[in-house]
Amino acid sequence: MDYPSPETLRTGGKRLLARVLTQLETHTQDAATAAFLDEISAQPTAHVLGLTGPPGVGKSSLTDAFIRAWRETGRKVCVLAIDPSSSVTGGALLGDRTRLKTDPDDAEVYVRSMAARDRLGGLSDHAVAAIAVMRAVADVVIVETVGIGQSEGDLRQAVDTVVLCIQPGSGDSLQFMKAGIMELPDIVAVTKADMGVLARRAVSDVTGALSLSPGQDRDWSVPVKEVSSQSGVGVAELVGAAERHLRHLEDGGTLERRRLEQQAAWFRDMVSTQFGSHGLGLAETDAGRGLLEGAGRRPFVSFAEFSARMKRRLADEREPSRGP
Repeated sequence: MDYPSPETLRTGGKRLLARVLTQLETHTQDAATAAFLDEISAQPTAHVLGLTGPPGVGKSSLTDAFIRAWRETGRKVCVLAIDPSSSVTGGALLGDRTRLKTDPDDAEVYVRSMAARDRLGGLSDHAVAAIAVMRAVADVVIVETVGIGQSEGDLRQAVDTVVLCIQPGSGDSLQFMKAGIMELPDIVAVTKADMGVLARRAVSDVTGALSLSPGQDRDWSVPVKEVSSQSGVGVAELVGAAERHLRHLEDGGTLERRRLEQQAAWFRDMVSTQFGSHGLGLAETDAGRGLLEGAGRRPFVSFAEFSARMKRRLADEREPSRGP
């Protein structure tokens, strides 16, 4: 299968999108795949929202609520649900796709589950590629992570708006404050608002924790919103906060710059994952050849070129010297 043009992919429906995403997972080393990903990465149309938080906090229910809210306004929504991986097969264990209550006949909603693979709660290279594709075909992309420690930092490198979900009465706010995670979210959602006093106490605790953290964007005050996915309380306010954050990024000229920085970070992460710190060091000294300078706009082709160069180098080093 040849890769379609971005325009064809946008109008080709869920079946074509599914085929493309499957091909990305099975042809990750192809030059054609790298060229396609760089082309489509340069044409984002979607606001990419990342949901993270501990297991059981209600991320899937909140994703459902977000889908309904955005579909009511006519937005096309894609969801990438990152699941823990089986140590035997590498496949997804939880299957978030089966927990989301979407209409299979709605052509404007597409949900895909993907295993975290060897990334502890983070985003694999396949997930990053899927996000790049989804954000070029939808109006909103929701990325739901495993949420077991690493994901918050990785998520920051792939989405526009990070929503940290906290459950009342769980002690999460104290743990997050100790771990420094409060520096990362753009919005905090206190789920299960119907728990009343416990939910209000969680809001107070989190607000206090945020006051001790400088955050990533000093011009943005992180809102803390109570929300109940079951009753719908607070969903509109949370959607409104996400849309205000997008406007904040656009108005300040931050959005394009952040995405270029993210794509350069994708290149570094792919190099580090495949070739370790030694390979990353070589990439950083290779700036004269344009790899790092170009990685922000062509991360996948830059990595394919670097990977081919490293493999040739390693093959040369392993070749035994010939005797006289």
